[in-house]
Amino acid sequence: MKHFGYNFFAILGVVLVAGIILCCRTTCNNFKENEHMYKVNSPADVIALFPQSVKEIEHITDTSIQETKKTLENLIAIKPQDRTFANTFGVLDRISLSNLSIAANVIHVLEMVSPDKALRDAAKQAIVKLQDFEIDYISSNRSLYKALEAYVDGNAKKESLTDTQWFYINETMDDFKRHGLNLSDARLNGVKQLQKDLAVLALNFDTNIAQDNSTITVSKNDLQGLEEDFIAALKKNENGDYIVGVDYPTYTNVMQNCSVEQTRKRLYMAFNNRAYPINESVLKDLIAKRDQLAKKLGFNSYADLDLSDQMVKTPKNAENFIRTLAEKSAPKAKLEFKQLVSDLPQGVTLTKDGKMKPWDSSYVSNYYKKKHFNIDENLISHYFPMEKTVQGLLDIYQKFFSLTFKEETISGPWHEDVKLIAVYDAKNVLLGYLLLDLYPRDNKYSHACHSTIIPATFGPGGEIIPALSLVIANFPKSTASKPSLLKRSDVTTFFHEFGHALHALLGRTEIVSFAGTHVKRDFVEMPSQMLEEWIMQADILKQLSSHYQTGEQLPDPLIKRILELKNFDSGYYVQRQLMMSLLALQYYADGGQKDVYKIYQDLAKLMMFGVDPQPDAHYYASFGHLTGYAAKYYGYMWSKVFALDLFDEIKKHGLLNPETGKKYVHDVLGKGGSAEPMDLLKSFLGREPNQKAFLRDLGL
Repeated sequence: MKHFGYNFFAILGVVLVAGIILCCRTTCNNFKENEHMYKVNSPADVIALFPQSVKEIEHITDTSIQETKKTLENLIAIKPQDRTFANTFGVLDRISLSNLSIAANVIHVLEMVSPDKALRDAAKQAIVKLQDFEIDYISSNRSLYKALEAYVDGNAKKESLTDTQWFYINETMDDFKRHGLNLSDARLNGVKQLQKDLAVLALNFDTNIAQDNSTITVSKNDLQGLEEDFIAALKKNENGDYIVGVDYPTYTNVMQNCSVEQTRKRLYMAFNNRAYPINESVLKDLIAKRDQLAKKLGFNSYADLDLSDQMVKTPKNAENFIRTLAEKSAPKAKLEFKQLVSDLPQGVTLTKDGKMKPWDSSYVSNYYKKKHFNIDENLISHYFPMEKTVQGLLDIYQKFFSLTFKEETISGPWHEDVKLIAVYDAKNVLLGYLLLDLYPRDNKYSHACHSTIIPATFGPGGEIIPALSLVIANFPKSTASKPSLLKRSDVTTFFHEFGHALHALLGRTEIVSFAGTHVKRDFVEMPSQMLEEWIMQADILKQLSSHYQTGEQLPDPLIKRILELKNFDSGYYVQRQLMMSLLALQYYADGGQKDVYKIYQDLAKLMMFGVDPQPDAHYYASFGHLTGYAAKYYGYMWSKVFALDLFDEIKKHGLLNPETGKKYVHDVLGKGGSAEPMDLLKSFLGREPNQKAFLRDLGL
């Protein structure tokens, strides 16, 4: 899952390219020159936001840039004695709802999901143009910085500002300094060029991953162990052989269930070499230039720069957190490995030094679960047909958050699979819309993610501005004999991404830059990880399940076995997450020249106990978090500590208790990024957060 970070520049979506972005058609009825285009009061308004031609993308880009230039010129021209929060910082903040920001959001969405190559290419070119504009006219605009500084040193001391307004002022000024506005002109120019170069590199890295459509070709005999309807849904070549792709539903199914080792190996190699070798050189350039940028800004490393405004503060603190947790989870990971290799499936052998081959790992784990827990994930998926599972998830969220979801009939906006859901509060007030794009296709963003398109905020008169978000996933499509069936991991993914969407919808703040998921990056995963825990509760599993043929819910004995399995591979899971966290930190540690292959291999050997790293695999080339999350991948485990602490508290009062849901929205979600995360946690918990629930949940 990718998100923009906490600061103002990230919310615009043009410095850190991976994340939230959006755009509008020139034919849109609610689009007018020099006016905001963020009002989506109907499904038709939502559809009209998205351009349908290259010319529309170019027009929106150029028009929004010119409008924002004028806005900034007017802001800068105000005399110091006439400055107020509203006409200075307030105007800057509202750029997050301007044509520029909305256009940037839409365009990036199209670059991720559009089936039309011409639109994707035009969107990519527009993103580069918008990024350059943001760097030149906003994040590196010394005149703008001086105008803000004049207010801070002058009239800000006379106005009666709220704590939130001061928080925004301080965070924004710190962000400007982190972009080099306190440097000399010569050094600032160097920073600006590096930022532009880095924006292009990050965009290229992500695009190379999305457009890698690698496949392997196999005979039917090479697909033993897989269900007939899955095989029948695969494409064939002219010789009648089956084409197996690296999209997540296909890859996961083959790796867990195909009994032919050679097939698993070939697909593993294809998956773990996506965007290789092209992205290896891009990554090296990215690391080198980010190191140069950090040095120019006065930091020892890019990791130091990247973490300086996060909860964790420093790479040393992040690494201490990682290594402490790695030490606690290592014994369990080793025990899990011993259990798995004690009963290997037929045809699976270990290496000479007693390790498991990486393409055997998922297959062995799935075999062990079937035999020792009587858990067959394929059979369990029969209880989670897509349509009913989505409705079940909506029912749960409706009760806990006192919301109403209504699916709207739409055509488009970029593919027939896209669905639209309107979200209303308890008083039947429209809070916003959610777009769902849930099935894989060529050239589509290949992971699961959430993107805010229009942030949740208020208009000038205090009226609610309907928000708009997009959830992207890559779940199995229906076959001739079965509807789309979700594995439990798919259900977890959906709960996770939908959790981000609810954060974006319910985090309605007056300051747009604080809306929804615009929180510190090492806190942004907390709400979504917390909501994942719902589906590991017996009552929720019962309520959510419905067999696609009989309509029956999961049987109680099966639910019991599922819950017993919860901590089965938690040691391995934690070790892998921590390995990737250290990988990101080490890539962005001091020094611009890194052997990215060796660092990855060394960490894999050190932390992936019992699994033999494949020397010809280059997973880091498709590790998309290295752009947007950069050194902050540790944030997944860091925020999970808080997620489980909050879930433990919520569970005490009932998982569907609307009063608890109201308090959670009021104290946490509804605040967005307008306060320090630790303050939000303490407000809800009534105490300091701790790791007790986290360690207990993982069986550590």
